[in-house]
Parts: sequence; C-alpha cells; structure tokens
Amino acid sequence: MKNFSKKVQRFLVSEDGPTAVEYAVMLALIVIVCLTAIRSVGTNAAATFDSVAGQIAPS
Repeated sequence: MKNFSKKVQRFLVSEDGPTAVEYAVMLALIVIVCLTAIRSVGTNAAATFDSVAGQIAPS
C-alpha cells in the first residue's frame, strides 16, 4: 500500500497529470464538435431526402 501511495504522489507532482487532463478536455471538446457536426449533416440529409421523396411520390 505504501508503494501505491508513493506512485500516486509522484504522478500528482509530475507534469504528466495536468497534461493528461488537458488532453482529456481537448478530446472531449473534439468529440462534442464532431457529434454536433454529424447531427447537423444528418438532419440536413433527412430534410433533403424527404423533399426528394415528396417530389417523386405519385399524386
């Protein structure tokens, strides 16, 4: 247990901890932007398909 606490303390003191947090935050922001873009493209594509289907449907 003492060995584990020393490793945790060393990790928190080193620069690796804050760097890992920064990368995690950047990754989360990138994922949010990607999901928003994909949702927008999907919504626009669905609207386009509905429009085309309405124009070619038999009246």
